[in-house]
Amino acid sequence: MAEWKMIDGYEMIIGLEVHVELKTRTKIFCSCSTTYGAAPNTQCCPVCMGYPGTLPVLNGEVVHYAALAGLALGCDIALYSKQDRKNYFYPDLPKAYQISQFDLPLCLGGGLDVEMPAGVKHIGITRIHIEEDAGKLIHDERGTLIDCNRCGVPLIEIVSEPDIRTPQEAAAYLRKLRTVILYTGVSDCRMNEGSLRCDVNLSIRKPGEPLGTRTEMKNLNSFQSVQRAIEAEYIRQVEAVRRGEAILQETRRFDQATGLTYAMRRKENAHDYRYFPEPDLPPLVLTSEQIGAWRSELPALPDERKAAYVRDYGLTSYAAEQISSSKVVADWFEEAAASTHAVKTLVNLMTTEVFRLMAADDELIPMSALHLAKIADMLQEGEINGGTAKRTIAALWLHDEDPSAFVERSGLKQINDVAELTLLVRRAIDENPAMVEKYRKGKETMKKALMGAAMGLCGGRANPVKLQRLMDQALDN
Repeated sequence: MAEWKMIDGYEMIIGLEVHVELKTRTKIFCSCSTTYGAAPNTQCCPVCMGYPGTLPVLNGEVVHYAALAGLALGCDIALYSKQDRKNYFYPDLPKAYQISQFDLPLCLGGGLDVEMPAGVKHIGITRIHIEEDAGKLIHDERGTLIDCNRCGVPLIEIVSEPDIRTPQEAAAYLRKLRTVILYTGVSDCRMNEGSLRCDVNLSIRKPGEPLGTRTEMKNLNSFQSVQRAIEAEYIRQVEAVRRGEAILQETRRFDQATGLTYAMRRKENAHDYRYFPEPDLPPLVLTSEQIGAWRSELPALPDERKAAYVRDYGLTSYAAEQISSSKVVADWFEEAAASTHAVKTLVNLMTTEVFRLMAADDELIPMSALHLAKIADMLQEGEINGGTAKRTIAALWLHDEDPSAFVERSGLKQINDVAELTLLVRRAIDENPAMVEKYRKGKETMKKALMGAAMGLCGGRANPVKLQRLMDQALDN
């Protein structure tokens, strides 16, 4: 996709607020289950419903997971932080306030480097704080219904610096952020289930001018939605400024069907929420030793693995980025790479055939890494050709087995014998005189067509390099 271009010299200033549900078994302040997909209002209790007289008890695993996310993103973890009441009315928030963090969050600073066509872009992180999720409104023919199962599900909110300047940068940052969080294992980040949602803050200005008035677009749950919403809101703001209209600070909704944004309500400032320290919870006090122990739990993260793949295997930066962008894929690749001498062939098979087959399976890889390593070796050593390698991978994706056994049983072993290949070339030429005549008259594409005919005679098993050489000799002599 082409990089976004400014209109009339207006640049966009973008900051993202990303809400990530943590993968704890129970909620942040009570023992209700967090299992997704349960029947409405079956996973809630007086505590997460905010009944008078109930007291929250902090789930320690929430702090652990939030700190792991912060450490993975380069944040400083506060030894002393606290929780606050954020007061506002919303229909899916039964107690009319949310327990969050305000002036003393758990994590500060940090950032991510994202690969863009123009080079690496660093996007800073302002803070990460823990909070509870609200419920869910369901609109149907009966009216608006409320499901409180999600009330009290633990969240972290990751607030970026306003460093993003294009829709592509926003999507790249969000993808990289999701990758890092998945590496830590603290969330499944399933955007279709709402466990990763994004709010976009956007304003426009001429470069060098003060920041403009920002709007916020809430609860975007796909990379494409984020890009489209940014594009639509940027155009709306530029056109409004052209007409001499003031941009209002407001919360807006992006409509997928129309591709436009619509005002929902005026956007509040921090003082409108009347934050004050949560009286029913003590401050969070951590030790350097505890934070050090959590840091030791982190796996090798995407940037570290990417650098290792470039250094140790000679991969291109692009290929290394593709493989390291998923922990599942990176683990699988490392197992395969340790079992083959044909790593670059292995990588080519992964980035073409394996990634193509994975597209609809959400990182499911049903074939053994050792079997792909063996296919790479067979291809490198000339036992099979590229077409057979693709066919074998497709077959093993459906039913995994030893690739040598599949190739042998299917009669797919590559033909390397020169005498046999020469006969194939002669047959292709003899059976396609019209193609030969056109080639003799200067139509070079006929040579490729004759190669295809020769390959067809042997079911695609010919060594393509040897076959091409013999075809060249036969036609040009």
